[in-house]
Amino acid sequence: MDEENKQDLSAPPRYRYKIIKFMTLTLLFLIVFFSLGAFGLEATSSSKFCSSCHEMKPEVYTWKASTHSEVDCVNCHIDPGLKQIAKDKAGGVIKDLRNEEVTTAAIIRMPTEIPDSACEKCHNISTREFSPSGDIIIPHQQHSDKKIKCTQCHSSVAHGKIADRNMTFKTDYDKWDSKVGKAAMADLKFTRPTMETCMDCHISRKITVECSACHTTGMVPKSHKKADFKTNTHGLKAKTDLKDCNSCHKYMSTAKLEGYEETSTMDKYLNQSSSTTNKNEHTYAKENTFCQDCHKTRPTSHTKTFIGSHGAQASKNEEKCYTCHDQNRTNTASDNTVNCSSCHQMKHLNKWREDHPISVGNIKKPEERCYTCHVKRTCTSCHKN
Repeated sequence: MDEENKQDLSAPPRYRYKIIKFMTLTLLFLIVFFSLGAFGLEATSSSKFCSSCHEMKPEVYTWKASTHSEVDCVNCHIDPGLKQIAKDKAGGVIKDLRNEEVTTAAIIRMPTEIPDSACEKCHNISTREFSPSGDIIIPHQQHSDKKIKCTQCHSSVAHGKIADRNMTFKTDYDKWDSKVGKAAMADLKFTRPTMETCMDCHISRKITVECSACHTTGMVPKSHKKADFKTNTHGLKAKTDLKDCNSCHKYMSTAKLEGYEETSTMDKYLNQSSSTTNKNEHTYAKENTFCQDCHKTRPTSHTKTFIGSHGAQASKNEEKCYTCHDQNRTNTASDNTVNCSSCHQMKHLNKWREDHPISVGNIKKPEERCYTCHVKRTCTSCHKN
């Protein structure tokens, strides 16, 4: 009897089988669920998932040609945190399953800037040594302290501003391949911070724009180091490449300079009928206050007797005179009040000798008989012995 009771007690109840079966199935389900989730997370975290979209071809090929080609897209374009990751993954998968197509030719733009936290996953400004090209000084910590975001300077490091360059229209997707991606990223002015970016920010924040603030050597070009550059050849350089001169010297002028930037093809077409002032190296020297420091100084060739021979000198190179003087105006932006019209007045032009009531022949300077009609003081103010 005791043995029978013992056998009855040792036998598990029927419901225990159900519990074991339920727990086994639950465990199996969880294993499958987390396995699929891990696989899906890994699949959607791969850059291949992004490249599977037809409209992402420009971004993918420029990324592959960039310095960030070994960094997966999600490392920059998804905010940290499990909740945000799950939200972004779900949204991407749903869109992919729906097979949504772009119905417009509008370019693709990011709705928000990449946060600094995404950059700081790899770039720690407090511990990492930076290796900028040339002699440029980049105090990253100072910029960070002033709440300057990474993307304010480095917005194009991975894609070369292809959206701003109008290269991501739907109609252009089929043209993109590795060769086009490399070509789009080859020009460094689209992938690195430009000097204009730095200067515009410094000017708006009223921070120094001295060359020594950002460059260890002052960035003096080789042509500027030649002995005769300042006294003889700098004007010739400005004549051939004024745009290059203006790229630095425009920031050294206290007066605003306009009309020296390269005009776009569209502006040239729209303004072709308008009368615009011809801007050249001569007007630049008169309008840039940096140039005036030297151009206001009387040249050594302008001796006391120069006024008697200046006509012969001017006839050899008239344009050279216009670097400081103006032909028809009594003053200029450089405040130089000595100009051609100061002495060579309009009444002396247009064959005045032929219309003169008395024959003057080939007289070069006033004689006593001239003062019968003319005021001696007026004439001698220009005609000096």
